Formats: sequence, structure tokens, C-alpha cells
Amino acid sequence: MKYWMAFKGIVVREMWRFWHQKARLVSALVRPLLWLIVFAAGFRAALGIAIIPPYDTYITYDVYIMPGLAGIILLFNGMQSSLSMVYDREMGSMKVLLTSPLPRPFLLISKLIAGAIISLLQAYVFFLLAYLLGIEVPLMGYIYAAPALLVGALMLGALGLLLSSFIKQLENFAGVMNFVVFPMFFLSSALYPLWKLKESNEWLYWISQYNPFTHAVELIRFALYESWNPTAGWVTFATTVLFCGIAIWGYDPKRGMQQKKKLGK
Repeated sequence: MKYWMAFKGIVVREMWRFWHQKARLVSALVRPLLWLIVFAAGFRAALGIAIIPPYDTYITYDVYIMPGLAGIILLFNGMQSSLSMVYDREMGSMKVLLTSPLPRPFLLISKLIAGAIISLLQAYVFFLLAYLLGIEVPLMGYIYAAPALLVGALMLGALGLLLSSFIKQLENFAGVMNFVVFPMFFLSSALYPLWKLKESNEWLYWISQYNPFTHAVELIRFALYESWNPTAGWVTFATTVLFCGIAIWGYDPKRGMQQKKKLGK
């Protein structure tokens, strides 16, 4: 019972914080909508996408990039949630949370799930706006996409959690975000199919192929069309577990004490 109460408290706190930060929702949606309305409009006719899974016909460019733009919402929210953790740690509220009698891994994973739920809500608001702009997917695809979005949000949130466990100052974390977010986004299948990238640069193709964000995007893409991509699913799940494990180790108080002893020497 105490675990459920703690989990509920963490989730409700994050939801209230998000509700009172309406600019956060607006900023999360402005970026992908600009790509969808402005960038995609310019390439709509020029970049028709060939028939590749999960599509069974030729599609326009704006239809192709919609799953990738949903992924960028998850990516930025995962980083922003972890940025708030660094802020909370500096202000002291995070210390209070982590010094509770409950296991630290449970508290961190609860925080991670709370951030993933917020990412999920933002993604569905984006899907609604994309639908109003004339970009449609199968109706059941919106339901199938929920688990894919949740797993992707957990993976990207775990990445942010991992970074926040090693970066102690707010200013440093904000700078590192740019070196993580943009390479992951541009070196992925979010904006263009990997086979097109392979035609121009073999090295960039292989980097994008091993980019975990690519697999998160493909998982969402296939789910929206009621399909399952096993490779993307397993890679995303395994990467989530890996990032979570390293992040929990990074927040281990014993590790922090060892670092202080080294600095003291």
C-alpha cells in the first residue's frame, strides 16, 4: 500500500507541475508543428516516399515524418523531465524524495513513469492537431500506438535520467542536452528513410541504424499502422532496461560518497 501511495504521489505531483506549466505543452507542440506545417509543406511534392513497410502505398512526406515528430516530443520531454530533476536536486526537493525509506530504484522508476505519462499525453495532443491538418492514420492505429509511445517515452526518459545522474549542475545539463537531442533526432529515420540515407552516406546510415531513437520512431511508425516491428521493439525495450540500470547505479549514494572521497584526496 505504501508503494502505491508513493507512486501515486509522485505521478500526481508531476501532473500538477505540468498543468501549471502550460508553456511547457505549447513549447513541446510548437517545434513538431513547425516541422509539419512549414518544413514538410516545402518537401511534400518533392519527396514522395516509396512503398516501404508499414506503408502499402506511396505516401507524402508529411505523412512519413509524423511518427518521427511524435518521437521528438518524447525526446524533448524526457530531457526536460530530467532537467527538472537536476533543478530539484539543487533546490533540495529531490534530496527529500531520495532520502525517503522506500527503495531508491522504485522512486526513480516512479519518477520516470510519471514523465512518460506526460509525454504520452503530449504525443496524443500532437496527433489530434495533425489529424486536424489532414494527416490521418487508421483509427485503431492510435490505440496500437499507445504502448509503443509509452516504451519510447520510458527509453528516452531513462536516457535523460542517466544523464542527470552524472551531471550535477543545471547549466552543464542544459548544454549537454543539445549534444544529445539533435544528433539523435537528425541521425535517425525520423525525417527520412534510412535507405535514402544509405544512398548518400554509408557511415551516417550505420550510425543511424544503431541509434536507439531510430528504433523508437520505427516502433511508433509500425504501431500507427497496426503492425509490429520486432527488431525495433526489442531494441527499444533492451535499451530502456540498460539506461535505467546505469541511471539507478548513478544515483547510488555509495557511488556519491566514493566520488566525494576522491575529490577530498
